[in-house]
Amino acid sequence: MANNIPNTYLIGIDIGTSGCKVALFDTEGTVVFQGTEPYPTHYPQPGHAEQNPNDWWRAVCVNLQAMFKQTGVLPGQIKGIGVDGQSGAAIPVDRQGQPLRNAIIWLDRRAAPQCAQLIQTIGPDRLFEVSGNPMAPSYVTGKIRWIQQNETEVYKRTSKFLQCNSYIVYKLTGEYSQDVSQGNGLHAFNIGTKSWDYNLAEQMGISPELLPPIYECSDIVGGVTALAASETGLAVGTPVVAGGLDAACATLGAGAIHVGEVQEQGGQAGGMSIVMDQPIKNEKLILSCHVVKDMWILQGGTVGGGSLNWLRREFAGESKDSGQFFQQVNEEAMRIRAGSEGLVFLPYMAGERSPIWDPEAKGVFIGLSYEKTRGHMARAIMEGCAFALQHNLRTAEESGARINILHSTGGAANSALWTQIKADVTEKTFKVSSSDSATTLGAAILAGVGTGIYRNYEDAVARTVRMSREQMPNSDNQQIYRMVYDIYLETYSRLQDLFPRMGG
Repeated sequence: MANNIPNTYLIGIDIGTSGCKVALFDTEGTVVFQGTEPYPTHYPQPGHAEQNPNDWWRAVCVNLQAMFKQTGVLPGQIKGIGVDGQSGAAIPVDRQGQPLRNAIIWLDRRAAPQCAQLIQTIGPDRLFEVSGNPMAPSYVTGKIRWIQQNETEVYKRTSKFLQCNSYIVYKLTGEYSQDVSQGNGLHAFNIGTKSWDYNLAEQMGISPELLPPIYECSDIVGGVTALAASETGLAVGTPVVAGGLDAACATLGAGAIHVGEVQEQGGQAGGMSIVMDQPIKNEKLILSCHVVKDMWILQGGTVGGGSLNWLRREFAGESKDSGQFFQQVNEEAMRIRAGSEGLVFLPYMAGERSPIWDPEAKGVFIGLSYEKTRGHMARAIMEGCAFALQHNLRTAEESGARINILHSTGGAANSALWTQIKADVTEKTFKVSSSDSATTLGAAILAGVGTGIYRNYEDAVARTVRMSREQMPNSDNQQIYRMVYDIYLETYSRLQDLFPRMGG
């Protein structure tokens, strides 16, 4: 049987915001190799954020060449490749598949006027009904219209608009694709039927010919070409699947594949992805197809996960080692009672994403006094991030989404204290994966399902995803956190109108 072949490996490629990560897994989910290659983000004007797609491909090639050199794995032992990537990147390519300009990535906000124009001409209800997401500059649609209106020669020469993972799939296979999980970036993608609404595309002024063919995330798009093999070291013909959205692949890689299971990401950009068997829409959250066929995920994103890094940067004292600092403040925070003894933190250190979508929001400590210590501040930061997660979960539940167990990934999951705080605040059980490679594992699983190495997603998760611990809510702390959560919400509500006046 295929799934018993020894020396069989799968590759997951992650095109992130800061760099490309490539991981090699055996069929039981063990990491055999993991490499990261950074690339720059360019900010040519205020509000603009771009990356060079050729930098992505160079990083992929560097990582794959290092993988073969360091592991001794033979190209023929690679049975499939999956690619995931950051959302909302717009890459116009010509008939030869060459990028016509830098990719406009999710951080870019230049398309606000184009989004406003589309909302005015088509109406927000029609756009939301089809796509399940509001029109905003972070998505692909407005960026296409910006190129059309501001770079007419580029637009005329464009054969297809790709996103970051589909661009890498093209570089590997020579085939254009649009996976369903990244479809939410384009408002002509019908989130319910997983098909292009060509009438809406034409209404928006976007030629349907520019939209690539749609694939399920585990569908094989093609095999590695001779050119790609010469640049990467891969074997010609190695199957490449369509791949998907990084958050959706992380959800799969964390083992969240059933209704009510949630992937919780604790990092610089935190968030959550709730697995559903129907597309439940909420304008305050982000809806996309799951990489698991016939499932969807309702997502929330926050920015406060980097607050402890800020604390380290400003209050580390003589401790330069980040691991040592985090261990110290974790121990200090453990000695503080739930609720941080009256200290509350709003983790809006770079504005805030869902569910408030307020770029003017600021980070706030309320309740400081001479008795408060660094440990109080550290615990308040952990609690503030937990409250931000709870705000997203509550918003989703109000729309009818069901929430059971949360699967925790990211750097924050390494802290048992922080995970326990989140369990107490949300009153949900948390499972923590033993691997920190959930995103690339999810991409590799897609390749394994697509090539038949795994019978289905249940088989894949059972074989590859292992949990290091499970943490249940402490009933003694729940009442305290319910009260402090109300203060958290009211603090933002009272300060909301003040934030824009503060500048900075």
